[in-house]
Amino acid sequence: MRETPRSRETAGDSGSGLPQHRPGRAFVHATGASGSGTPHRSDGRPPHTPRGARRPDPAGHPGTTPPVPRWPASLLLGLLAALFALFALITWQVAAEGPLVRLDERVGESLFRRGPAPLTQLFSDLGGMPVALPVLVCAIAYALWRGARRLPVYAALTMAAVPALVIPLKVATARQGPLTEAVNYYPSGHTATAAVAYGAAALLLLALPRPSWLRERAWPRAWMLPAAAVLLTAATGVGLVLHGYHWPLDVLASWCLGPVLLAPLWWVSRRPRRRRPREGPRATR
Repeated sequence: MRETPRSRETAGDSGSGLPQHRPGRAFVHATGASGSGTPHRSDGRPPHTPRGARRPDPAGHPGTTPPVPRWPASLLLGLLAALFALFALITWQVAAEGPLVRLDERVGESLFRRGPAPLTQLFSDLGGMPVALPVLVCAIAYALWRGARRLPVYAALTMAAVPALVIPLKVATARQGPLTEAVNYYPSGHTATAAVAYGAAALLLLALPRPSWLRERAWPRAWMLPAAAVLLTAATGVGLVLHGYHWPLDVLASWCLGPVLLAPLWWVSRRPRRRRPREGPRATR
């Protein structure tokens, strides 16, 4: 009879002892080498799967992937509150003809008629209804064609809120415009129209998924649409001041009012859609 060969042992090991775990081998219930900090690896090497790369929770189980970082709600609310407070301060100064208005008139008189007139006129026209409103209408029509129902309604209501708020303020303050004896120039309706129209169009397009027939490079990046809306709104206000259509405070107040009006639409566009669960095949008896 052949004797079964015994495993090799060191001089200090006893033959009757229990088998010891060899270093460098992974076992089913091993949680990793001491001090490695990585689950399911006993040799200290980093895991190769995304699940193994997650940090364990306090109970020792693999944690979940952290959510996509977003701006904290408190920061956004604080920013909107600051813009609304600045808008209220400017409105109070204009209505009371305070020292801020006198400073605004001196600054405005030094800026009027600056720059090429055709360019400043072009910038001013960006906030007109014949230019800004068709951009929003096209975005609403595209969203309806893609199957969106709630967001286009919110966008239309946001646009309708502009004259509902701006016109009563114009009548209440009755501020005289620059280079003219006419009144009702505060706040700037063109600037508020540009801010809401271009901003709402950008929010609508960002909320829609990328079309399947477009390549990845053909669809604009997430930051391009808001950046374009901000640039168009800023160009409108600068053109109105340089051409002599509005005082600087008229434009600044509308810049503060635009994000406040767009906040409900932004909040609705960020909410995830609820998908209806698909019904599985019914079991037959």
